[in-house]
Amino acid sequence: MTLSDKLPRQSTHPLDGERIRRAPKVLLHDHLDGGLRPETIIELAEAIGYRNLPTTDPAALAAWFRDAADSGSLERYLETFAHTCAVMQTGEALFRIAAECAEDLAADGIVYAEVRYAPEQHLEGGLTLDDVVDAVNAGFREGERRAAAAGHRIRVGTLLCAMRHADRALEIAELAVAHRDRGVAGFDIAGGEIGNPASRHAEAFDYLRSQGARVTVHAGEAVGMESIHEAVLRCGAHRIGHGVRITDDIAIGTDGQVALGRLASYVRDMRIALEVCPTSNLQTGAATSYPEHPIDLLRRLGFRICLNTDNRLVSGTTMTQEFQHLRDTFGYGAAELEEFTVNAVKSAFLPFDERAALLNEVIRPGYARLRAWELSRVTVRGTTGTAAA
Repeated sequence: MTLSDKLPRQSTHPLDGERIRRAPKVLLHDHLDGGLRPETIIELAEAIGYRNLPTTDPAALAAWFRDAADSGSLERYLETFAHTCAVMQTGEALFRIAAECAEDLAADGIVYAEVRYAPEQHLEGGLTLDDVVDAVNAGFREGERRAAAAGHRIRVGTLLCAMRHADRALEIAELAVAHRDRGVAGFDIAGGEIGNPASRHAEAFDYLRSQGARVTVHAGEAVGMESIHEAVLRCGAHRIGHGVRITDDIAIGTDGQVALGRLASYVRDMRIALEVCPTSNLQTGAATSYPEHPIDLLRRLGFRICLNTDNRLVSGTTMTQEFQHLRDTFGYGAAELEEFTVNAVKSAFLPFDERAALLNEVIRPGYARLRAWELSRVTVRGTTGTAAA
């Protein structure tokens, strides 16, 4: 029996994949270099003479990324990015990849996204940090226009990542602040947690706090409570990337009584969002299976949980597929999908009035229609409704 088994579970009528796809969704944790189209990687590699791809067949390349990521090791998972970053060293490539990212997210029903990347990893072709940011932002604006022409609404903000193992965190923090009125929504620190505590970049986080900048920190994935404690209480994180190891500070007795430690209570009570990425967590060893994943436990304990993809190519996933896994595992329906989406809106690095407009004009009406369809399928006196939405 797991911790999650000791709490009551809600089950609703399962939604089909197409209705999940069409539902308005908000994505806060997605890496630009982890979501390229396989065809794009192959074409860009050929153009620059990059010969290290394991295959030049798009379907086989997609399968290779997924297989490589299924190792159960965060370090091995991160190695897959050598190939994607290799083809992301020119302004033209970054523009194309960002535009395609916006199109792909919009086609999956995402109406607002914050996509993150590390500018310092795209300088080998001679670009400056500002060049990288400008090219990515321009690409996202183009992708938004293409999506609108295809009948899909989306807005994309970016998060600039510093790398834990490098020494450019303050420089990237200053870059994020300099571009925050031109498409950059906030700052993140990413990379292998083990041996690379976020606190070694304390100067960057002090600067961000002094500038009123928005901050999220990868924590509680490969390292436990100490990583989350540091992210929240030393680095001032407004959100936590992954954060699933917060369960190390939660105990449930045989009588069903739940006891949250001081750190878990602080994260929950201060409404610090956890950017949970179930499939990625399985691949990196942060969880062992969908039924054993703590997302359901944390949701029912009142933590602010957001559902995310992390790396769509590497994990072989989409937001639609992520929710389908939870639907199949926990019996989730429209209510839970709306809950994750509302949590994400509330935690988005957007001005309050823009969050309110997104919630009231897009999210609430979309889920009202979805709930109406779901209710039409409820069995009443032995008869199942058949109305479609």
